[in-house]
Amino acid sequence: MVAVINADECVGCETCVDECPTGAISMNNDNIAVVNSDECTDCGACVDACPTEAITME
Repeated sequence: MVAVINADECVGCETCVDECPTGAISMNNDNIAVVNSDECTDCGACVDACPTEAITME
């Protein structure tokens, strides 16, 4: 599994970036979170941290 960001729900708060222990999440030019699937370890920290529930594990 890997974290998946719903761009329509992401508000660009960067909480997931701060909470990701592997640094797998960054922000794109539109201030939307993106996940590097090669670095994501399926820990779910970002899912728990996201205030808008924009992240799911798929």
